[in-house]
Amino acid sequence: MMDAKEVLLAEPRGFCAGVDRAIEIVERALQKFGRPIYVRHEIVHNTFVVNDLKEKGAIFIEELDDVPPGATLVFSAHGVSKAVQDEAKARGFTIFDATCPLVTKVHVEVAKLAKEGYEFLMIGHKGHPEVEGTMGQLSEGIHLVEDEADVAKVAPKQTELLAVVTQTTLSVDDAAGIKAAIKARFPMVREPKQQDICYATQNRQDAVKILAPQVDVVIVVGSPTSSNSNRLRELADRLGTPAYMVDNADELQPQWFDTAGRVGLTAGASAPEVLVNGVIARIKELGAVSVRKMDGVEETMKFPLPKGLKIIDPATGLEIEVRKAPETGA
Repeated sequence: MMDAKEVLLAEPRGFCAGVDRAIEIVERALQKFGRPIYVRHEIVHNTFVVNDLKEKGAIFIEELDDVPPGATLVFSAHGVSKAVQDEAKARGFTIFDATCPLVTKVHVEVAKLAKEGYEFLMIGHKGHPEVEGTMGQLSEGIHLVEDEADVAKVAPKQTELLAVVTQTTLSVDDAAGIKAAIKARFPMVREPKQQDICYATQNRQDAVKILAPQVDVVIVVGSPTSSNSNRLRELADRLGTPAYMVDNADELQPQWFDTAGRVGLTAGASAPEVLVNGVIARIKELGAVSVRKMDGVEETMKFPLPKGLKIIDPATGLEIEVRKAPETGA
């Protein structure tokens, strides 16, 4: 039996505006065009969300060869390379781009500066689809740096016109350390006009910095492939609080709570609130008696949907809401 008496909920946590928009794009496409809708890569990195959309008729693919002619295709929230965009257009698919607008902003900046002759250092994780998408905006002249050691080894062709871009879901602190190393080696480097790391990643990490010192253990709801969820767990660990990431309540281990008087709970930007509620219910079964929400930043960001996805009620002439309100509750 656990000692924990209280669950402290991080604020904000869970879905961000880019994830909300991406899921809604797939759901609207299914409603408007019927099943199946093809999605290149997991729409967002969450097992529950992906499985839910599969049941509704989405088919997730990695290669465009797996999409039949004339199909409707959605690009995931992480973005895609220019080569994938061009191939999809050439094949004549009906395309809806669910790339997070904050990732698109990075793509636009890369394209603009490349025309001015810039080379780029990209801070990010090799193999992550967002990194592949951003680096794939150019055929050459963009170099990946994963840590400070990479900064010493990177060899751009010239250093007069050099700019930094960042994967949006990184650890704010890790990225700052790598940026400092880049600046030390390349003092003339151009930094992003605005912080590339997205507001939601930053807000969730800031909330964990406040949460972790107040609790005995931190639980992060998120899938193993979710970069921003992994960074939340690492951050709590670094602050000295044992931290575990779970896809759902079934993965909770009772022994994690043996000596925990207070449990901190947060969720990555692609994890729905229904999973958080399931984890709360399980922790209550293990003995917790109260749930309290932290004070935190209220997020009001909303991104517009691509054209062509409005669904009009013929009776009223008004747009139909496709998604129900997100699950809430403590």
